[in-house]
Amino acid sequence: MAVALLYERPVNKKLLIIDNEETILFALEKYFRRQGYSVQCARELEEAEALAACCDYDVVIIDLSLGGNGSTEGLEIIRYIRLHCPTARLILLTAHATPHVEAEAKRRGVHALLKKPRPLLEIARTVTQLLEGNA
Repeated sequence: MAVALLYERPVNKKLLIIDNEETILFALEKYFRRQGYSVQCARELEEAEALAACCDYDVVIIDLSLGGNGSTEGLEIIRYIRLHCPTARLILLTAHATPHVEAEAKRRGVHALLKKPRPLLEIARTVTQLLEGNA
């Protein structure tokens, strides 16, 4: 029933998804477009910076490890997004969460940290909560 309600109302919010994994980008983009979001995707740091400089997003979902091998490039983009999209709600999505990464993400202004793998409905619920100011 909750899924049906999500499909009934247009959202008209701008969402940026930053992830180097094509399957994750494809699934998130398709899902959120169906929810009524305007969605743009970036696969690397430079592409994400270019998009953030041109558009004011409502929500940004950021993968921690854009370069693979446990890198933390996702943390690098947070400061840039905070500067160019100051009202955006930020979600860090990662399979490599550590207490240090979590603390650093919060210090840099991330509003939510979600560990991979995470069902699309849980990600959507977090996005909705952040937009409504409930998270």
